[in-house]
Amino acid sequence: MKLLIATGLYPPDIGGPATYTVFLEKHLPQFGIALSVVPYSTVRKIPKLIRHLVYMVKLIQASRGCDIIYALDTISVGVPALLASMFTRKRLYLRVPGDYAWEQGQQRYGITETLDEFLVSKNHPWSVAVLSWLQGTVARHAERVIVPSDYMKTVVAKWGVATERVTRVYSALKFIDVPKTKEALRATLGYRDFVVVTAARLVPWKGVRMLIDVVYALRKRGTPVSLEIIGDGVCRAEFEEHTRSIGAVPYVHFVGSIDRDELGKRIKAADAFVLNTSYEGLSHQLIEVMSIGTPIVTTAVGGNPELITDGETGLLTEYNNAPALTAAIESIMHDRTRALERSTRAGERVALFHEDVVIQEIVKLFS
Repeated sequence: MKLLIATGLYPPDIGGPATYTVFLEKHLPQFGIALSVVPYSTVRKIPKLIRHLVYMVKLIQASRGCDIIYALDTISVGVPALLASMFTRKRLYLRVPGDYAWEQGQQRYGITETLDEFLVSKNHPWSVAVLSWLQGTVARHAERVIVPSDYMKTVVAKWGVATERVTRVYSALKFIDVPKTKEALRATLGYRDFVVVTAARLVPWKGVRMLIDVVYALRKRGTPVSLEIIGDGVCRAEFEEHTRSIGAVPYVHFVGSIDRDELGKRIKAADAFVLNTSYEGLSHQLIEVMSIGTPIVTTAVGGNPELITDGETGLLTEYNNAPALTAAIESIMHDRTRALERSTRAGERVALFHEDVVIQEIVKLFS
């Protein structure tokens, strides 16, 4: 068995597809599955549309001797991979980490609906409608569609993909080792308040602005709480301006993008990790926090309930529900013992995402 991996990101690029490809390269050969990789970065500097044609040709050339073309996204590599599979009559497998059309709609085309609302709505800009049609077409023509959560199975089903062709395989996680104690880390980082950390791409659906407002309201009531926002993205300037406009700069800090070791230290040192998001396929960030042991507050959307059971392994709220977010943060603040018990139970669930468990599920796909 030989796979041809079509990936949008590959080292030295940083991101999920790059990490996933390296994971496959590391493990699959020991199970008798060879693979070759064609990174999209080889054509990225070519003008749009032309680059997709060139990439398709590269896939056709590289497919000789391969049994399956495995595309790791629906559009940038998915469309050329579909065309290449048609020309070569190779089997096509597709990994769908999220809804690309909706994400682009949120970031570029004024879409404000949640993903669940978007999936049943028909009133979209033509550019978003084209992306939706393209990703659905690629998925419907793939022999096998791999998704990272049961929630994403329901999303792909709404694209018209038969459920028997969709397989959920959780992504493997390389856990962050943070050897120092929480107390030592807090002293090093200068944490004195009740510290809330969030880490995410700063995009509209991550709900960071609402979290800023919640922390601001708590401070106005005299609660000694501060917020660290880790990550970068298209909305950072907007969020920073909002923080300045309400006078929250002294206790709302934008950390930016940091390496995984530093991220682990700040999460472990924090009193609570909050992810106020309207959408997650399956959050690697939440799994990392579960493994570190910091109390979690997140939303009951997407794949989050597959990770967090409300009241047992963390606290779930509605997206952008300020009273619910406030109550959840205060619950952790006022009952640290119960919060720690929930975190301990959350840590017991991360075995599902260890490399040796996940690779066995992937090998089954290609056997």
